[in-house]
Amino acid sequence: MEPNVFDKFNEIDLKKTMEKSYIDYAMSVIAARALPDVRDGLKPVQRRVLFSMIELNNGPDKPHRKCARIVGDTMGKYHPHGDSSIYGALVNMAQDWSMRYTLVDGHGNFGSVDGDGAAAMRYTEARLSKIAMEMLADINKDTVDFAPNFDETEKEPTVLPARFPNLLVNGTTGIAVGMATNIPPHNIKEVIDAVVRLIDNKIEDKDTTIDEIISIIKGPDFPTGANILGLRGIKEAYTTGRGKIKVRAVTEIESMSNGKSRIVVSELPYLVNKAKLIEKIAELVKDKRIDGITDLRDESNREGMRVVIELRKDVNANIILNRLYKHTQLQDTFGVNMLALVDNQPKVLNILQMLKYYLAHQEDVVTRRTKYELNKAKERAHILEGLLIALDNIDEIIKIIRGSANVNIAKEELIKRFGLSDAQAQAIVDIRLRALTGLERERLESEYNELLAKIEYFEGILADEKKLLTLIKEEILVVEDKYKDDRRTGFMQDDDMEDEDLIQKEDIIIAMTKLGYIKRMSPDNFNVQNRGGKGIKGMQTIDDDFIEDIVMSTTHNDIYFFTNKGRVYTIKGYKIPEASRIARGVAIVNLLQLQPDEKISAIIPSEARSRDGYLFMVTKNGTIKKCQINLFDNIRKNGLAAINLTEDDELIEVKVTHGDDDLIIVSKYGMCIRINDKDIRAVGRGATGVRGMRLNKGDEVIGMQLASQGEYLLLVSEYGYGKRTKISEFKVQNRGGKGIICYKDNEKTGKLVGAKLVNEDREILLITTEGIIIRIEVSGISILGRTASGVKLMNVDRESDTKIASIAKIREEKNTESDEKSNE
Repeated sequence: MEPNVFDKFNEIDLKKTMEKSYIDYAMSVIAARALPDVRDGLKPVQRRVLFSMIELNNGPDKPHRKCARIVGDTMGKYHPHGDSSIYGALVNMAQDWSMRYTLVDGHGNFGSVDGDGAAAMRYTEARLSKIAMEMLADINKDTVDFAPNFDETEKEPTVLPARFPNLLVNGTTGIAVGMATNIPPHNIKEVIDAVVRLIDNKIEDKDTTIDEIISIIKGPDFPTGANILGLRGIKEAYTTGRGKIKVRAVTEIESMSNGKSRIVVSELPYLVNKAKLIEKIAELVKDKRIDGITDLRDESNREGMRVVIELRKDVNANIILNRLYKHTQLQDTFGVNMLALVDNQPKVLNILQMLKYYLAHQEDVVTRRTKYELNKAKERAHILEGLLIALDNIDEIIKIIRGSANVNIAKEELIKRFGLSDAQAQAIVDIRLRALTGLERERLESEYNELLAKIEYFEGILADEKKLLTLIKEEILVVEDKYKDDRRTGFMQDDDMEDEDLIQKEDIIIAMTKLGYIKRMSPDNFNVQNRGGKGIKGMQTIDDDFIEDIVMSTTHNDIYFFTNKGRVYTIKGYKIPEASRIARGVAIVNLLQLQPDEKISAIIPSEARSRDGYLFMVTKNGTIKKCQINLFDNIRKNGLAAINLTEDDELIEVKVTHGDDDLIIVSKYGMCIRINDKDIRAVGRGATGVRGMRLNKGDEVIGMQLASQGEYLLLVSEYGYGKRTKISEFKVQNRGGKGIICYKDNEKTGKLVGAKLVNEDREILLITTEGIIIRIEVSGISILGRTASGVKLMNVDRESDTKIASIAKIREEKNTESDEKSNE
């Protein structure tokens, strides 16, 4: 029995088949879908839409036509793909925020800068814009090649004549297979001026340099305006074909009547969705990544864009603006990738190459048009020559025609008698009697003479390239004159500005409360007072809150925050909001990503750091730890572990040492131990540390100081008593001991709350649980022995249970970078 033919199998190599199929697909996407032609700057779908519209006689002087009709014609005749892709291309060419010089004049809802889509094509109407007619000018004069469409029933142009350099003027974006293009739009006047420079140099037989072109084309000119930061990215993109251009929104900081300020955004970077931008800003505020924005609204209307961002009174508008530039598309990067098809091959081009290819296209277009017009002129002149011969011999011609049996015999007789061509003979037999009038003869002679002049002109253009270039220049300058406009995109200097560049470098006091409110103030807020004074109001606190930490630093320094949980965080000094002397400040959780129940226990300004230094930590239970400071170089936003703590312990103090200093640790019950730094071995970042001081039951460490910080140990008790004791009275001991007495507390003085090493020229701040601050000169505090209780430094209201909460040192010398200042 014969085997069934359908049972036969063809074996194929799957690898080869996949490779061939994929390469065919990739080449199709590259050459016939995603990339523009270097000559007219259009992708096939755009070219087909425009050609369909001109065929529909859908010009700017005609009424708008339904988009569905335009899409249907394009799809049925030239583009056998989905109608949505055709309509998408049509819509894009009509959006004045997407295209610098729109090629389609849309009528109806064509979307918005907020990302809203266009209405369905059955509702919208369109026609060609005036400038689109320049793209299609002379298309019927054999200026470009036509190719059969997909079913070979129509002819479509392979490229448009393009009277202006559309690829640069309108730019384009497209993703092919294995490559992409992203060419920014430019100002038509600048681009045409660059083409004219190219022509002038060519006429004068001079080479054109990229620098010449860059001096004319200043940079991209986006339809949405905005500002370009710096020229480096532009030059790189124009020179190599690839580069990154930073674009920043146009903003203005306005003052409001209530003392607040607001940021008003009037122009956005190219292709940025306004609605998504506003959503992103709102998200940053919600997540507390940006603090200080109180209101956000879109006030845009037909007159222009206006996004309003209202700010709190206590924030610096410039800092908020810089953060918005950093975290949102208020500042965006346009990645230039100047890839286009040259002879159907994708090539990355610099700006000079693009202009040269465009000029070569124009030379070809104008040459072909000139040849077409020359042929038409010669054909007409040939006919006119025959008509003029006929008029000179009209009687004989009438006789020949009357004596002929039919038209063909008449033509043959005329050709034989006067040596005419077939076309001339045909024109003569078609002549009307009115042509025999004297005026008509004059008109024919005049037309013939004009044609002879045109023929000479056309032949002159074709014979001389410089005449051809001059003609191109004249025509392109007419286009420039018609459509030129002012630049929309400006330029700004790009110095990679960080927030601190906007902030003056100055000394600051950073104050933080027990409940975690923080602020920065100027040292000038506090005047020197004599000991025993009442002090001034330093901070508005809430119930059970009081100032716990005060450090001196500068606005530009990093501030390191060590927490009771043994973690470390960092923030710039200027990022801590400035507040008045009596303001509470902001919660530290707005600035740092603290864990639950985590509180700040030590603050160190970065000027204290050095590459060969160590961080020295002490816990409430007397554990000490030494580790290299460079282990804390890269602190994440969510913090970094600084010490491994036991469950009931807390980190209370951190200092920076250099391996040759003595540490003095003081406890609440008035005990003190002095340990040499070298007695403790440095350990890793995650280690626990070693016992530094053995404490009595109920006692805890209240402070740690470096011997290099001063020659006196200043101790202050909770009821406002204090003293200075010479540091020489405390001898170095081994770590792990109980230490020696440094303060004799009693009911009148209360327990110790603060211990600082000071010199005569220092001043200190005493802070009460009610938020009262007093500034005292150290030289006014008595020097007493180790076991003394001290003298009254500040009056506190015992009846209301007010106590001294903490103390801090102040140094008046500006720009001091010493350890003394840093380790306060």
